[in-house]
Amino acid sequence: MKPAFSYHQIKKQQFCALNDAVIVSDMQFTERFTKNGIVLLNDNGKSSGIRPRWGRIYAVGPNQKEFQVGQWVCVAHGRWTRAIDIEDEHGQYNLRRVDPDDILLTSERPVQDETWSEAIHVEAKS
Repeated sequence: MKPAFSYHQIKKQQFCALNDAVIVSDMQFTERFTKNGIVLLNDNGKSSGIRPRWGRIYAVGPNQKEFQVGQWVCVAHGRWTRAIDIEDEHGQYNLRRVDPDDILLTSERPVQDETWSEAIHVEAKS
């Protein structure tokens, strides 16, 4: 069976952000469990799962002086665009443009989210 879509094939040198744009990848939108078993819902686009997200900067525009490629940034909820799926020489990515004014935090390395748990979700038996 053929997939509904395929990743856009690009070369990293062909991709450039405009003006002061910040393009990120690696944003997570799945539901999570805290170490104590509390469920943090996924983002359904309405009211559930509203929270900031971390993403890794894939590209920045030439006028962007505050952020650099490779940094991790925490972006206020909903301040990103829908994703475009691309594949370059390094792998497959979901890229989103984020609003530079709504970047809350930066980090030089991946941020360990303490709400992740190793627990396995098991359906209740009747």
